[in-house]
Amino acid sequence: MEQLPDFWRTEVYHPLFAHFPIALLLMGTFFKIFALWGKGKFLAAPGTILLATGTIAGWIAIYTGNLADGIVARTLCDPTVLKDHENAGYIMVWLFTGALLIDLLYLFDFVQLKKRLVNFLIVLILITGSVYLAYVGHLGATLVYQQAAGVHIPSENCAEFN
Repeated sequence: MEQLPDFWRTEVYHPLFAHFPIALLLMGTFFKIFALWGKGKFLAAPGTILLATGTIAGWIAIYTGNLADGIVARTLCDPTVLKDHENAGYIMVWLFTGALLIDLLYLFDFVQLKKRLVNFLIVLILITGSVYLAYVGHLGATLVYQQAAGVHIPSENCAEFN
C-alpha cells in the first residue's frame, strides 16, 4: 500500500509563500494609484508599507521558487514554461524593488523632484510590475494545472487515502 507524501516538502513552500506578494503588491499598487489621483492621499503611507512587505514577500517567493526548481524541473514535460516563470518573476520583483527604493528615497528627501512626478513614476513602475505579476501567476498556474508541477498525483485506486 502506498503512502501519501509529507505535505511539508520543499516544493510546497513556494506556492505557500507566493500568494502573499500577489495580495500585498496589488493592494499597494491600488493604494498608490488612489493616492496619486488625490482621492485618498491618506493611502500613500499604507501603500508604501504594503509595497515594502510585498517586496520582501516577493523575494521570499523567489528564494522558495529556486528551492523548488531543482525538484520540479525534472518532472515537467515542458520545462521552458518554468524558465519563463522564473525569468518573469525576477523582472517583476526587481520592478517592485525599484519602485520601493524610489518611494523610500523620496520619502527621506534623497530625491529632489516634484512630488507628483515621483508619484507618477512610482505608479507607472507599479502598474508594469502588476502586469508582470499577472503574467508570472499565469505561468505558475500553467505549471501546476497543465504539468502538475509539485503536485502529488494519487494512484489509480487512491489506495494511499485508505
